[in-house]
Amino acid sequence: MKKSIIALLMIMAPALVMAAGGGVKLDKADIDLSNKESLQNGARLFVNYCLSCHSANYMRYNRMGQDIGLTDDQVRENLMFASEKVGETMTIAMRPEDAKNMFGTKIPDLTVIARSRGTDWLFTYLTTFYLDDTRPFGVNNKVFKDVGMPHVLWELEGLKKPVYEVEKDHDGNEVKHLVGFEMVTPGKLSQAEYKAAMNDLVNFLEYMGEPAKLKRYSIGLWVLLFLLVLFVVSYAMKKEFWKDIH
Repeated sequence: MKKSIIALLMIMAPALVMAAGGGVKLDKADIDLSNKESLQNGARLFVNYCLSCHSANYMRYNRMGQDIGLTDDQVRENLMFASEKVGETMTIAMRPEDAKNMFGTKIPDLTVIARSRGTDWLFTYLTTFYLDDTRPFGVNNKVFKDVGMPHVLWELEGLKKPVYEVEKDHDGNEVKHLVGFEMVTPGKLSQAEYKAAMNDLVNFLEYMGEPAKLKRYSIGLWVLLFLLVLFVVSYAMKKEFWKDIH
């Protein structure tokens, strides 16, 4: 029975991976929640480029600051543009009805987006915007076809056009496959710098999805060590209690 279940999971695994990226190969995000410098840069990018439209209603500024190594004063000076008190949640002024009128859909809260989408998906999404004149904002995305969001980070990355490879299917029809990108307008950052910045942003989004993850890991390690010591003591007691019987 166990072998059958394992075999079924192995068969389903590729399908689950493909489903997460819509059939697109995802780039790997380098997540390190212990890297405070990365989290601080990710927080800066989030409040400057995301927080004007996307909220993070389940995250408080002061909790974020403490976790990523910033004082309340540093948070106020560098990361607070839409709130007055450092204990407030990361809300936005835009009303849902205004967002729907401008973008055609409700704008999602990003507090747990990394848990719902996955870090690899988010990293690939942020690095694969490309020019598309057929879209309202002039851009499309490799993993989110017909995306309704503008490329708000284009000044950092620049603008690029898609490179397609044309193949014929079984019926002889020509099918275009996106195989890469060609830079049209360079951004402020090089491609390597932009990818590093997006990795920091995804790292921060992963942190927001579960701020206590590192603490939970630390507590779990101590629990395992306690259980190991308890096992040794319990085994010694068992031998002592039963030595006369055996």
